[in-house]
Amino acid sequence: MMIATTSGKLSLLGKMVTNTQQTLAELSEQQPIMLVFLRHFGCTFCREALSDLSRDRENIEASGTTLVFVHMTDYETAERYFQRFNLPGVLHISDPECRYYAAFGLVKGNFNQLFGLQTWIRGFSAGMVAGHGIGGQVGDGFQMPGVFIIQESEIKYSFIHKLASERPDYLDMLNCCSIQTD
Repeated sequence: MMIATTSGKLSLLGKMVTNTQQTLAELSEQQPIMLVFLRHFGCTFCREALSDLSRDRENIEASGTTLVFVHMTDYETAERYFQRFNLPGVLHISDPECRYYAAFGLVKGNFNQLFGLQTWIRGFSAGMVAGHGIGGQVGDGFQMPGVFIIQESEIKYSFIHKLASERPDYLDMLNCCSIQTD
């Protein structure tokens, strides 16, 4: 499944339904969306991303942007992780088959992307030093993450991880593109 467009609009967004039964198409017409595709919940870098986004959530929402996660587990399991990382009530989409990941161009990682030296060094820093730890695999351990800013069913900005260990600046993503709020 690739991203299909109609007049530059992403038709796939009408099929992506959140835990509150809203489609991404509906949400993106109301305000910009920061769509975060997570690695599996046991991944150190996924935990780090959840921690970062919990810290930045107030600023993201103050910008008029809605935070939405895509994950590879059921809604109940995801809710437990979101609660653990102080992200109660966050919108999210379950994609255990990784169809939406693939449609957005997010691939399965190769050895270097997942286990290379740079990833190991960052993994030690994030997991042991920063305390994000390592958990059991909850989802596809090879799936790479990414972040997209979407407004009016169009991608305004994308960050596709080259390494599992990359740590994007979520607030900077909001500044780098012209998000129009009314």
